Amino acid sequence: MAENYDHLTTRSVDVTRTYRVDRLEVHALRGANFHASKGEFLALMGRSGSGKTTLLNIIGGLDHPTSGQVYVFDHDISRLSDRKLTDLRRHQIGFVFQSFALMPTMSAFENVELPLRLIGASRRERRQRVMEVLELVGLTRWAKHRPQEMSGGQQQRVAIARALVNHPGLILADEPTGELDSITGRAIMTLFKTIAHEEQITVIMSSHDPAIEDYVDYVYRMADGQIMNERAT
Repeated sequence: MAENYDHLTTRSVDVTRTYRVDRLEVHALRGANFHASKGEFLALMGRSGSGKTTLLNIIGGLDHPTSGQVYVFDHDISRLSDRKLTDLRRHQIGFVFQSFALMPTMSAFENVELPLRLIGASRRERRQRVMEVLELVGLTRWAKHRPQEMSGGQQQRVAIARALVNHPGLILADEPTGELDSITGRAIMTLFKTIAHEEQITVIMSSHDPAIEDYVDYVYRMADGQIMNERAT
């Protein structure tokens, strides 16, 4: 009987990624197998260079595997055209980065609104949805403030709101607490857990902070481009 993967948001099958640097081959991924279901909060843990970011980038369609398959919402993303891959990222995947990646001249509202402008949402739709997600992350009072007027934790909450604004089914967060103090970092982890479980959005977060294990549903440990083990927390 064929396996049923309908419950999975994303899965990878024997994924490899090899880069060529001058005459050297760098094996960033060496046959990674991974899966995540709807509403789960998962962590990819490992040292720098273990392959965490490479795997996230491939799941998000920002990079392509050298071999193997990656499925996101039942799409084999290696088979999607550039246009369809762009549509998938804009409508179904949210990204959160360590450095926040906010536009410094824009307010929190305008930063969060930007993805909706890209897909042509109406002004009324934009305002309603932006205020909804700013409320979810606890920043409605800061809607008119620019990034330099906010703390690091507040800036990361703006970035999370921006990732949520298009109603994605999947959020990929690459070391989102890396530039935050431990207390603020734990608050961000709590927010991700709430988003995953209450909004039923799959959240995959890369981290080397052992505190993440107190918040996630599963931990995938990576080393040398491989997933060494999976453990429910």
